Amino acid sequence: MNDPVLIIGNKNYSSWSLRPWLLMKVNGIVFDEVKIPLYQQHSKAAIQEHAPPGRSPYGKVPILHDGDVRVWDSLAICEYVAERWAHTHGWPSDRHARALARAVSAEMHAGFGTLRSELPMNCRHSGPAAAPGPVLQQEIDRIVEIWTSCRASTTPDGAFLFGNFGIADAMYAPVVLRFLIYQIPLPAAARDYVDTILALPALQQWITDAQTEAEVLAQFER
Repeated sequence: MNDPVLIIGNKNYSSWSLRPWLLMKVNGIVFDEVKIPLYQQHSKAAIQEHAPPGRSPYGKVPILHDGDVRVWDSLAICEYVAERWAHTHGWPSDRHARALARAVSAEMHAGFGTLRSELPMNCRHSGPAAAPGPVLQQEIDRIVEIWTSCRASTTPDGAFLFGNFGIADAMYAPVVLRFLIYQIPLPAAARDYVDTILALPALQQWITDAQTEAEVLAQFER
């Protein structure tokens, strides 16, 4: 049986690609990756070759191929991975913690638009961002609140949001990189969580790969 294949975009810029990639790597799932540079002349056509039936024209990554199954959307792929590979720590086993993990993951999936636009992921960037405006600061404060409350209320001794590294951590990993890249000041508890995520060998591999990419997308440069 062939290994699953994860279609991703530029590691330097594609935060959505990072999420399922990191979940699979941390859980030791063997897979092949196909990287398609984004926003190039032939990017959409190349992605379309991997798109699920009925998703035409489809120009977004990531996409997971697992045999005859094709899954798109970062959160959907993470959910599928947690079901497909039983050893994966996807959601917490405790019902209340699981509900919270799903809620904060969905909040990340659907929200924080100002953070995405004003602090684009760019692993080659180095230097502080301009002082956050009120909307961006509100989103930063909300993320810090989520991290602090999840760790304090469900797993007081856990290094990750819900003990083991899981889907919620994968969803917030690109935010960790944004806070690092743009040198966002954080309280001690949030900084501890940032350090925990950054210490993951898989994330360090992603950063190294990202920094060696040749493509430059001007819209994500600051």
